[in-house]
Amino acid sequence: MTLFSDPKCPYCHRVRMVLAEKKINITIVDVDAQDLPPEVLEANPYGTVPTLVDRDLALYESQIIMEYLDERFPHPPLLAVDPVGRANARLLMHRIDRDWYSLVGQIVHGDDAAATAARDALRDSLTTSAPIFAASAFFMSDEFSLVDCCIAPLLWRLPALGVDLPAAAVAVTEYSTRLFEWPSFRRSLSEAEREMVADLA
Repeated sequence: MTLFSDPKCPYCHRVRMVLAEKKINITIVDVDAQDLPPEVLEANPYGTVPTLVDRDLALYESQIIMEYLDERFPHPPLLAVDPVGRANARLLMHRIDRDWYSLVGQIVHGDDAAATAARDALRDSLTTSAPIFAASAFFMSDEFSLVDCCIAPLLWRLPALGVDLPAAAVAVTEYSTRLFEWPSFRRSLSEAEREMVADLA
């Protein structure tokens, strides 16, 4: 099993968190998302990362890969066992991508005005969501889950994105601290991701 992963990509990071949490033995090949090797282009018609190759199976899109890994390696489980719980988790991940990660894309790829507006929108949205972060040890759950694997890479990148959370978002900051100290999160970090924080120190 091989994962093609860009060391700076948050979508790749979330997959690496699942691998670390489940202690899956896998080959991780670091690639540049802007200059992908032929193996990725052959396996993935969209030419994106992360791309997972498992024998004759090739998967892309981070959430699909994460759910595949959770089903193939069921311990520890990262999705609820009941259909309602699983559906709710999938909906949360969809909303995280649509509401928060879309803003990250605008910050990184937009012009100055668009990036500034996206920073403000992301800061305000996270701050408004602070009570949700405060309600449980993990995001809307007492157990670490795939939802946390989606959120953690985004929160790790906030300083590098120029997003400063206000005091009203203390619950988000406390949640971030818990996740950043989580063993699988520490193991999932690439050297480039560690340097994101080191460069700001």
